[in-house]
Amino acid sequence: MLRTNSEEILDSEECPALETQKSLSDLCRMNRWFGGVGTTRKLIHRVASHSGLKRLTLLEVAAGFGEVPRMAGQQLARRGITLDITDLDRVPSHLRRHHRAIAADALALPFRDSSFDVVSCSLFAHHLEPDQLRQFASEALRVSRHASVINDLIRHPLHLALVYAGFPLMRSYVSRVDGVASVKRAYTPEEVREIVSGSPQASKVDVSTHYLFRMGVTLWKSQAAPTDQQAIRAAA
Repeated sequence: MLRTNSEEILDSEECPALETQKSLSDLCRMNRWFGGVGTTRKLIHRVASHSGLKRLTLLEVAAGFGEVPRMAGQQLARRGITLDITDLDRVPSHLRRHHRAIAADALALPFRDSSFDVVSCSLFAHHLEPDQLRQFASEALRVSRHASVINDLIRHPLHLALVYAGFPLMRSYVSRVDGVASVKRAYTPEEVREIVSGSPQASKVDVSTHYLFRMGVTLWKSQAAPTDQQAIRAAA
């Protein structure tokens, strides 16, 4: 299945405000039910295990409502890990006003080097072309102290069929149109590894697959990557 790129309605300034809110709510439910929250939780838990930190500052890029890192944080809290979260999104109206949040460009993050322990994103990487994804990986590592984690879809024909089957669960037509476009423009794990492995600040790149065609990518910052034995213990 070849990758095809087309702009999603939710990315457009033409998307009606009501449909934007309905579609973001759809995304929240899909992340809760179909592996989005669990994938982010596992990725962050591994960073916490390796770093030894029980409290991590986290920048969530393309955050939308910011539900994924917060629900992951609630689950991590049961293991004694606390997340101090800042949301970033290009579109101010996507952000929750009661969260710590900033509207800015993900490809030019407005923070100093090593400002956060970890930089995270969910369902964002497939919106970027390879050169942009490489640029984002570089920026994310620049402002992180330990790692950057990417949670995204895997392009696969069966995944596309599941999206069509899930149309009745989506309240917004935007979610239906964008859901199809998202799978078609998503990457495979092998493609993402090849794209981001060239980042000069990444000493190691780990790629894992998760429930219902999700991938997790961890870019370890130079001097912060775990040894293979540490990776085995953290994943256990």
